[in-house]
Amino acid sequence: MSIQIVEVQNQIQRKKFVNFPFKLYKDNKFWVPPFKAGELELLLPEKNPAFDFCKAKFWLAYKNGKIVGRIGAIVNHLCIENQGEKIGRVTRMEFIDSYDVSEKLFETAEEWLKKEGMIGVSGPLGFSNLDHAGLLIEGHEWLPSMASDYHFAYYEKHFERLAYLKEIDWLEFRINLPKETPAKAGRIAELIKKRYGLQTVNFTSKKELEPYKEKIFKVFNDAFSDLFGSIKLPEKLIRFYISKYFPILNPRYVKIILDKEDKLVGFIIALPSLSKALQKAKGKLLPFGWWHLRKALKHPTEMDLMLTGIDHDCQKLGFVSILMHELLKTSNSDGLKFAETTGMLENNHVAIQLWKSFDHIQHKRKRCYRKMF
Repeated sequence: MSIQIVEVQNQIQRKKFVNFPFKLYKDNKFWVPPFKAGELELLLPEKNPAFDFCKAKFWLAYKNGKIVGRIGAIVNHLCIENQGEKIGRVTRMEFIDSYDVSEKLFETAEEWLKKEGMIGVSGPLGFSNLDHAGLLIEGHEWLPSMASDYHFAYYEKHFERLAYLKEIDWLEFRINLPKETPAKAGRIAELIKKRYGLQTVNFTSKKELEPYKEKIFKVFNDAFSDLFGSIKLPEKLIRFYISKYFPILNPRYVKIILDKEDKLVGFIIALPSLSKALQKAKGKLLPFGWWHLRKALKHPTEMDLMLTGIDHDCQKLGFVSILMHELLKTSNSDGLKFAETTGMLENNHVAIQLWKSFDHIQHKRKRCYRKMF
């Protein structure tokens, strides 16, 4: 029987779109599920501020009355304006290992993008810098962090069969944390702080962190807006992400740097790993999902390095080493042994070199593809 493509247009269909990966990966021990409510929210224009500058459509693929795949397509007008090229995005594609299914899904997304005036397509990419990005092509035997994604290994051959070519890769590292904070690293951090009149700020409560939330995103925008696929996040979207992510932060794993005028010039945000807790929660906060998260946040065994940002004018001054020194003091006091980085662009040599200074392995690789029409 042929593949039927259905556009997602109502809440029932949106729930089916969100639920499909839970069925697809149900027997896979490495997939880390998102919260269903959060994923549903991102699909709704009235809930997701990214729709202020994005246009998107989503589809389900059916065979014999059963869902066998899904895909989304996005026109990000801010990104198009920044890069001066009308390239659309594919997003959130999931499908069984069937060329008939993937071909029909991608054909549908591409045809819509063409009608929107796009000359090509890139992806997987999401609505913004903090959304889903990249196809996992190496590291399928590792548990992803909460900020990363897992995909079946067969996806790669489907992309290539459909004439998608590599655009750029993100690399991820697993760090073996030192048992003690290196004395040399401490001396270097103190020298840099003294040279530039810096002070570090550590937090013990979310109340202490509260005054710095918007300032952190200001530095984030400054540090990331020139990177591949990134945009300067509008104020409305910043507030959306603050409300989405700050409630789950452990403030002890957030470190910032202030300059001599008390301006925030650098930050690092880590998080006790929530991957196993999310697997136990199975996409739901209630009735017991919150308990698994709370336990993981209060009794961590390893951490995920979520975001690091340095003011654009300070990026070659060694400020990251100060932040990592402070973070290592916290992770050592909690007895953590490992840290997982999020993806960093393969041409971001400064960031990559930092992690290579630790005992590490580069264990995951995610790829963004491009196809011109």
